[in-house]
Amino acid sequence: MKTNIGGADRIFRVIIAAVFIGLYFANIISGWLGIALIVLSVVFLLTSLVGFCPLYLPFGIKTNKN
Repeated sequence: MKTNIGGADRIFRVIIAAVFIGLYFANIISGWLGIALIVLSVVFLLTSLVGFCPLYLPFGIKTNKN
C-alpha cells in the first residue's frame, strides 16, 4: 500500500481530530453529532498514522511528493 497523504495533510488531520475530541470532551458538542465526530477523529488519526486514505484513490488525489 503506497502512501498518498503528505506531511501537511497529516498534520491537518491530527489538528482537526484534536479539535473534534476537545469539543466532545468539553461538552460543547454532544449526542449523535459528538459520537460521529469522535468516529471521524479516529479515522483521521488512523489515516494520518498509516499515511494512506482510501477515499483518495477513486479521485486520484495524492498530497505527498512521491
